[in-house]
Amino acid sequence: MKFGFDFSHLKGDIFGGITAGIVALPLALAFGVQSGMGATAGLYGAIFISFFAALFGGTSTQISGPTAPMTAVSMVIIAGLLATNDGDLNKALPAILMVFFLAGVFQILFGVLKIGKYIRYIPYPVISGFMTGIGVIIIITQINPMVGYYANEDEEYVKQYIPQAELVILEKIIQEQSKDGTLALKDMNSTTNLTEAIKYEDIIKSAKGIAASNASGVNGTIKQLGRTKNNINYIDLLMGLLTIVIIFGFKKITDAVPSTLVALLLVSIGAYCLLPEYRDIGNIPSEFPLLHLDVFYGFNFADIAPYLFTAVSLALLGTIDSLLTSIVADNMTNTRHKPDQELVGQGIGNSIAALFGGIPGAGATIRTVINIKSGGKTKISGMIAGVLLLVILLALGPIASKIPAAVLAGILVTVGIGVMDYKGLKHIRQLPKTEVFVMLIVLILTVFVGLIEAVFVGLMLSCVLFMKNISDVIEKRTKVIPLSEFIPELSWSDEVDTMKKLGSKVYIKHLDGPLFFGFASRFQNLTSSLPDVKVVVIRMDKVPYVDQSGLYAMENAILDLHDEDIKVVFTNLHGQPLEMFKTFDIIPDLILSEYCFNDFKECSEWLEKNFVNE
Repeated sequence: MKFGFDFSHLKGDIFGGITAGIVALPLALAFGVQSGMGATAGLYGAIFISFFAALFGGTSTQISGPTAPMTAVSMVIIAGLLATNDGDLNKALPAILMVFFLAGVFQILFGVLKIGKYIRYIPYPVISGFMTGIGVIIIITQINPMVGYYANEDEEYVKQYIPQAELVILEKIIQEQSKDGTLALKDMNSTTNLTEAIKYEDIIKSAKGIAASNASGVNGTIKQLGRTKNNINYIDLLMGLLTIVIIFGFKKITDAVPSTLVALLLVSIGAYCLLPEYRDIGNIPSEFPLLHLDVFYGFNFADIAPYLFTAVSLALLGTIDSLLTSIVADNMTNTRHKPDQELVGQGIGNSIAALFGGIPGAGATIRTVINIKSGGKTKISGMIAGVLLLVILLALGPIASKIPAAVLAGILVTVGIGVMDYKGLKHIRQLPKTEVFVMLIVLILTVFVGLIEAVFVGLMLSCVLFMKNISDVIEKRTKVIPLSEFIPELSWSDEVDTMKKLGSKVYIKHLDGPLFFGFASRFQNLTSSLPDVKVVVIRMDKVPYVDQSGLYAMENAILDLHDEDIKVVFTNLHGQPLEMFKTFDIIPDLILSEYCFNDFKECSEWLEKNFVNE
């Protein structure tokens, strides 16, 4: 792999990388907190993904790091694995990081298999509904942090889960004894009394984990709105709202300084100077990240098995996220990215980030645009952004630890508002109803069911509706009419002279478009109700492709026509359809090669010679 460093734009790359790194800082901290792994994990992800995705990637000006879609999926993975580990992040961490590591490996595999070129075929309504859904998820899930309500600290709420926590702990003890062979039938009575020996602290810890899990995500947040309303911390709410106001207000003053950074600094400094106490984002160590080798041995395969498909989905999401940003970069710089190399770079970045305890990410559109506008021209800019974040970590870790959690919640709310596809929502009345339907279904499923399920259903719906629409178009453009009934606007120009001589002895069937499974049944219906004719001419001039269903439909139609003693001939049969017909013996078993005319002129000469005087 060639790195291809270009130092001719070093000054622009330095300015671009520094600016992008500054913009990335508050977002990385916020995404880390949102994920459930803490601000440090977000910062680690931003450092390693930015550096290595730039180094090995295929988009010169791309700035990578944690993004809203990737964090939303990561949040689900983390919450699930926390729930199976009593809410203990340290116990769940190896399994979590292994899922993230595998997602990076899958991305590398996608690049090697050259899957990147297929991303362009994802329909816009799916992307639109997905991105708007991501925005809604971020906004809803930040309601509790914005108002300072944390379910695992609500004693009354946690008490509801104490019985469940006892059962979970007891079940694990029994499972461990069963594995060790220490559990026998005669010991069952003593085992059922183990609840008395379980420490109350462990029960409370497990109950808090269950409570936090049940109150997480969109559905958990909505269910908890009643308790949230009764437990508002107005200081946190004020800091969150002030952050939002500054972010949107400062943008109207100038774009020279990132408004997110301004809000982060102003509200954090104000809180530190004026408030006696407030909830901060937690400790950020001012040392180089440690390598988590326990990623490879510190977990049970049974824990991560349910998340293998999720890892693939996370890789696909990172692929889409990154390559869409690459297209934006191409449009701004008049360059062309290398999609498969970009996937390899993103995969390497995500894998290394996982080994150091970081959350996964992708190409970040806003940061990439800022990099380009600030002078970034080559991959050096992305590497500089990563190095800058590392320097900030090493030099300012303890200071960053004092940032109020409500400030990051406010930042995330603005991210959620910004990530929505307002362009698609704006044109919702003008768009075809089928596309609006797909967009809304994807949006609803994204918010209330799952991101992966939403994309899958959206793609399936888009495919089905696309095939139906194409079938309708082909049906409207495909005519089966007697030559004697032709009028100029229905006939093709080379048929006009022939129609006067043949009357209604011949039907001409125009096929206009691919003969595929979406149109196959209609094709057979068109040939099943012909009046008394001697010949059916099937014009294949505009048929570029025939699939298996179309092939069988053609075969059945020919057999039905032969049963009625109607002769079938082809004109302009060529390319893939001709190869298919020969491979499956439609030619010459059903239609002799001599009845496959090169063009309609040859066919008309044969028709006039054999049928004019009959």
